[in-house]
Amino acid sequence: MKQLAIIGPTASGKSNLAIKIALKMDAYILSIDSLSIYKEIDIVSAKPSKEELALVKHFGINVLKPDEYFSVDIFISLYKEVVKSCKENTKNLVIVGGTSFYLKSLMQGLSTLPYISQEIKEKVKQQLKDLPTCYELLLQKDALYMKKIDKNDSYRIEKALLIYEASRITPTQWFKENPPQPIIQNMPIYNIEVSRDTIRERIKKRTASMLETGLIDEVCALESKYSRLPQSMKSIGIVEVLDFLDGKVEEEEMCELISIHTAQLAKRQQTFNKTQFDGLISAPLEELEEIILTKF
Repeated sequence: MKQLAIIGPTASGKSNLAIKIALKMDAYILSIDSLSIYKEIDIVSAKPSKEELALVKHFGINVLKPDEYFSVDIFISLYKEVVKSCKENTKNLVIVGGTSFYLKSLMQGLSTLPYISQEIKEKVKQQLKDLPTCYELLLQKDALYMKKIDKNDSYRIEKALLIYEASRITPTQWFKENPPQPIIQNMPIYNIEVSRDTIRERIKKRTASMLETGLIDEVCALESKYSRLPQSMKSIGIVEVLDFLDGKVEEEEMCELISIHTAQLAKRQQTFNKTQFDGLISAPLEELEEIILTKF
């Protein structure tokens, strides 16, 4: 099985390029996008259309409900399932998306966890009924680790408590003794080079298109069904619409803010991509397809 990754800032043309490459390579596509993973968040995430999704089998899209938790370890489990499916069906794999942090995690790997018995799981389940007490216990035992975790983050508090109860050492000590092992090695990573002026113009057009295709209605439906509490509801494109619905901004300012915040995200993505990956192959969109296919 051959695999490669295509990364780049938002609105740089990653999805279309990935589909072209996947069709020519006989590959599946795994999305690394922190919003496309959610069902019902369609317009905000700018996920591929139903027609595009029908062209190539996609993974990592429409997997979770907006109020379900998503994390790096869940993504890595998804990646392993995709690789298994590729091997079973003699397919190659194209990884594509703007959340390159997940790709970086695949390159670095995650630490293994201690064996967690059913007895430990039940014990922790009971302890978690009093989340503040669990947090304080872990804070006393391992302030270094817990200062990175919000006191209301039940998922990560549970993980830390499971590690502590199963190993009887702190999470910090556990991860020191069990360093992560890379999951992917020597995979080519292709980065779309694009000027910031071009990105800003594309973002502006995409924001206008999102509004025309029902952005406000989508956010209203999401808020009505899931409230504003889930992490997914704090995403760019959603928070600005919520401010508009609250009467804090006019529609024109809402669109401007979405464009500005998305452009700021694109700048951060470009910086991350250039600094976090060794051997990155960067080229403009119109050149990358030929470069990739020459390699394969």
